[in-house]
Amino acid sequence: MSNSWFQFKKFLITQENSALKVGTDGVLLGAWCGVSGAKHILDVGTGTGVVALMLAQRSDAEVMAVEINDDACMDARHNFQNSPWGERLSLYSGDFNKFQEAHTFSFDLVVCNPPFFKKSMKSVDPASSTARHDVSLTFEQLIEGAKKSLTIKGRLAVILPIEALADFRETARLSGFYLSRKTTVIPKVGKAPKRVLLEFSNSATYPESDEIIILLDAHTFSEKFIELTKEFYLGSY
Repeated sequence: MSNSWFQFKKFLITQENSALKVGTDGVLLGAWCGVSGAKHILDVGTGTGVVALMLAQRSDAEVMAVEINDDACMDARHNFQNSPWGERLSLYSGDFNKFQEAHTFSFDLVVCNPPFFKKSMKSVDPASSTARHDVSLTFEQLIEGAKKSLTIKGRLAVILPIEALADFRETARLSGFYLSRKTTVIPKVGKAPKRVLLEFSNSATYPESDEIIILLDAHTFSEKFIELTKEFYLGSY
């Protein structure tokens, strides 16, 4: 059973109510996505608020988070208010599509750890189902919403299962996005890639591409993973 809290170096995540707890996907996205020059950031589907908090720690930006689940909003609001960056963090409780109607403000960066189990069996838990599937937010809606929300030089950053790469990239291309960065995530030496980190922009460019291995063996994290997450995880791995 997951803990009701997760301690990072500079903030604490309370996760008593949220269906999805702190996981490696969110931490990877929060540590990886580019924040240089970003003054206004939007985190879509914030859950406990972990990615928004990581981006607030990494930048001086104003961070807006959107979350549809009321229980997750309780956790995110508490975590924001009790962090060192509470004055730069805000939360919209509701659907991302409705957020689009209520806000015309432009962002320099949109991030999302999206609902991605599009073709898999849904959970019997409605909250977990909404969080993990495209019940309330499809890839198309996320991409189109990000397109409307971003400045001309803005960026969209996501983490996805490797199986969703082609679908998401093609949908983004059709909306006028260009892939600018890609990092393939390998869970352990000798294992197949499971996730991919993607960053898109409005301008055509030759995309940077690399990979990151999380574990060298059952107890040893790779130097690259340690370097990426060292400002957040406690301990020396």
